[in-house]
Amino acid sequence: MLEINLSTKKRMRTMLFIIFFIMVVLIGRIGYIQLIDGKKLSQMAYEQQTLDRAINPKRGTIYDSTGQVLAQSSTVETVTVNPVNIAKENKEIFAKKLSEIFELDYEKTLKKVSKRSSIETIAKKIDKGKADELRKWMQENNITTGINIDEDTKRYYPNNNLASQIIGFCGSDNQGLDGIEAKYDKVLSGTKGAIKRHTDAKGGEIGEEGEKYVSAINGDDLILTIDMNIQSIVEKYLEEACIDNKCTDGGNIIAINPQNGDILAMATYPDYNLNEPYAAYTDELKGIWDTQEQAEKTKSLQAVWRNRAITDTYEPGSTFKTITSSAALEEGIVTDIDKEGQFACTGGIEVAGVRIKCWRYYRPHGAESLRQGLMNSCNPVFIGLGQKMGVHAYYSYLQKFGLLERTGIDLPGEAGSIFLAENKAGPVELATISFGQRFEITPIQLATAVSAIANGGDLIQPRVVKAIVDSETGERKEIDKVVKSQAISKETSEKVLSMMESVVSEGTGKNAKVAGYRIGGKTGTSEDGVNTNKYVTSFLGVAPIENPQVVLLVTLYNPTGEGGHQGGAWFILSLHFKQHSKSLTI
Repeated sequence: MLEINLSTKKRMRTMLFIIFFIMVVLIGRIGYIQLIDGKKLSQMAYEQQTLDRAINPKRGTIYDSTGQVLAQSSTVETVTVNPVNIAKENKEIFAKKLSEIFELDYEKTLKKVSKRSSIETIAKKIDKGKADELRKWMQENNITTGINIDEDTKRYYPNNNLASQIIGFCGSDNQGLDGIEAKYDKVLSGTKGAIKRHTDAKGGEIGEEGEKYVSAINGDDLILTIDMNIQSIVEKYLEEACIDNKCTDGGNIIAINPQNGDILAMATYPDYNLNEPYAAYTDELKGIWDTQEQAEKTKSLQAVWRNRAITDTYEPGSTFKTITSSAALEEGIVTDIDKEGQFACTGGIEVAGVRIKCWRYYRPHGAESLRQGLMNSCNPVFIGLGQKMGVHAYYSYLQKFGLLERTGIDLPGEAGSIFLAENKAGPVELATISFGQRFEITPIQLATAVSAIANGGDLIQPRVVKAIVDSETGERKEIDKVVKSQAISKETSEKVLSMMESVVSEGTGKNAKVAGYRIGGKTGTSEDGVNTNKYVTSFLGVAPIENPQVVLLVTLYNPTGEGGHQGGAWFILSLHFKQHSKSLTI
């Protein structure tokens, strides 16, 4: 009997210990849930008990500088379903009707309608006609729950391809994916609204509170510096030039107002339709698009989306001699640009044991002034100027002209220049840099630097957006001009502009000469990479010389037509000024 009592007591102690242990664990768990996980679980409970449907705000409109619409959002609608609020016997009926109206796959629609979830999206960004058809069917069948039709927006570009690489496009969720749409996404996108409704754990409606509507806040509008008329002109003639000169790698043009940094036009060829950014954009691609792998399609699309005027670097060639001229004049190495015999071209010049030829080595230019050296685009003249300045002084002007850093233009994807570090640049490297080779910059960097020459010496940050307008109040916020530094003096600026005018009136750029207008310019040809047998031909124009209002840089990549890589590119400039001079000389 004693043994039985002892055994019973032992079992009781064991049970009490187990119960105590379980109680400690439970209390610890409750404390952990309350103190550690409390906030997270409260949020989860709220999400489970509240059914939110997002309301997309209307994305801000993008205008050109004259008030023309470049991008806008139109009102469309989105259809969602609450599967838990659709009776089992009605799921097939709902799926059949939804798939018929919106031309969807029935099985996929039925799968969504049958899910054990609170909300599923059936169709996005549908037009009003389709939505009204669904509303009518719901009304006829007395359907008040289970299907939601909410207001949404869709991005639309009324000019299709115009300024495509500048404007960019949006994804299906109205998020900016490229260009201005991406750079100013936070400004344009606004704030989402919501429709809130209380539900039970399964998503069914509870209570009689109804729906709570939180209004969306529309995005702000943008006013660009782009002039749609100039942009249209630039794109037209860029396409013609690329086709006529058989430019295998396309081309680009930048038109900038040197007085304030406003980009008047910026075009890259080929371009694409902003309303169909994922579609084939050339006749050649259209013929093979359906047979291409997705990776190849993506590669082709990313190439055409790229704004090469800011994302791609190249050797500027002889257009860069305007920078060397400016630096030499500012340093006082040359004071009289018309002093005859100050330079002598013998067909080449030896630098550190390396002979560097003039492009016209077979018939040397002979005695020249600095003006004649620029008119003739004579390499030895500019090599000599670089030698007299030295590496340190020359690099200081690269810095002053903003060529050792990005311009800061308000577009995504801007690339930086590629120069040898100053301490690694020897005599030969300095010589080649002096006439525009063996380094790379972007077209926007060169256009910005030459704008400093055109405006009297100020390096101004280029810009594409000039104002932001509050879509609710109409309040307009101007984007201020940013002067980064003074690159050269006004006196130097005037001398270089005078020489550039001579390049057009008498020198290598005379194809751009236009009666009645004082135009300055500089031609350029360079290799596109090492041993590629590809070339880049370009022309840099400034007008009118007496009060420059536009700097125009035309760049053609690998022209293979009859004109070769020496011709053609600067011919565009004369067409611009002859046929549309009023638009371009604003």
